[in-house]
Amino acid sequence: MGITEKSIKLRNKLLAERTIKNLKSRKFDAYYCENKEEALKMAISLIPKEDSISWGGSMTMEDIGLISYIKENGYNVIDRDSAKSPQERMEMMRKGLLADTFLLSANAIAEEGILVTMDGVGNRVAAICFGPKSVIVVASINKICSNIDSAIDRLKNVASPMNVQRIASGMDAPFGTPCSVTGLCGDCKADNCICSHLVQTRMCKPQGRIKVILVNEDLGF
Repeated sequence: MGITEKSIKLRNKLLAERTIKNLKSRKFDAYYCENKEEALKMAISLIPKEDSISWGGSMTMEDIGLISYIKENGYNVIDRDSAKSPQERMEMMRKGLLADTFLLSANAIAEEGILVTMDGVGNRVAAICFGPKSVIVVASINKICSNIDSAIDRLKNVASPMNVQRIASGMDAPFGTPCSVTGLCGDCKADNCICSHLVQTRMCKPQGRIKVILVNEDLGF
C-alpha cells in the first residue's frame, strides 16, 4: 500500500469512527470493517441461520458477496429475481417486508448519524421504516457526507445517475430521464424516474433493529 492510499485509508477510518459514534447515539448498531471480506463476515454473523431473508436492489451487497452467499448456503430467501411474472415479483417484494432480516445499502449517510435513502418503488425505504425484524445496511465510507444537504445532493447527482446508467445499459430504448443524458438530477417526473421516495432515518426504533456496517473500501454507488 502506497503512502497516498495509506493516508486515505487512515483518514476514512477516523471518519467512520466518528460517524459510528453518532449512529450509536441514535440507537443504531454500527460496525467498522476494513474491507469487503471483513464486511461479509460481519454481515453473516448478524443473520441467524433460521431467519427468512430478503433484500432491496444493492450493488454493495453484490460487491461483498452476501447475496450469493445466502443463496448458496441454504438460507430461507425471498428473492424477487426468481419471479416468473411482474405480478409475482411485486408479491415477493411485499412478502419481503415481513422477512426476519432485510439487506440493503444507503445512498448516503450524514456524518451526524442519519441514513438518507432514495427509492423508486419504495420497498427499500419501507423496510427501513417498518416491517422486517432486523435491517442490515452495508455502506462504503465514500457514502458518508458532511451533512443532510450534501447527502441529498450525493444521492441525486451521484448515486441515482450512476444507478440509472446501470439499469439503462440493459435496455434497448433510451431510459428517458434527464440524469441518463446529463449525469445530473433534473428533478424529473419521467415514467422511469427512480427517485420516488426520499427518506431520512434519524433514529433507530426499536434500538438496534438497524445495523450499519461501514466499509473502508469503495463499493456500489
